[in-house]
Amino acid sequence: MILYGHNINQLARSFNKKLNERISSLGLYTSQWGIVLYLHKKKECTQVELCKYLGVEAPTITRTLARLEEMGLIIRTEGKDKRERHIKLTEKACEMFPEWQQAAESVEVEAVNNISEEELENFNKTLKKMMMNLD
Repeated sequence: MILYGHNINQLARSFNKKLNERISSLGLYTSQWGIVLYLHKKKECTQVELCKYLGVEAPTITRTLARLEEMGLIIRTEGKDKRERHIKLTEKACEMFPEWQQAAESVEVEAVNNISEEELENFNKTLKKMMMNLD
């Protein structure tokens, strides 16, 4: 019996649980971290882009963005038409980003403990191929 997908899902659950333990005290959760990380990298994007990147439905993103906006971490502005919304991080979020990033990196360091660079490189290549196969 092949359980690659199940094992990947279990790894993601463990990773998210540990990350939540580290960043929740900093006022953020893993579902929000994915959005913040993407916005930090892109500087600004649309809700549609976020949905595609995270692979989640619009209502889910809308709720999470509303919460981030209430927290003063993002700004949403209208785009070319009323349906398009542009999102970017606030100054408050940019100031907090290094702390969130450090917490996330500490989980990654823990997760890859005793795994060689070669093993990690092969793992990343395999994951990329699997994602391309499913897209």
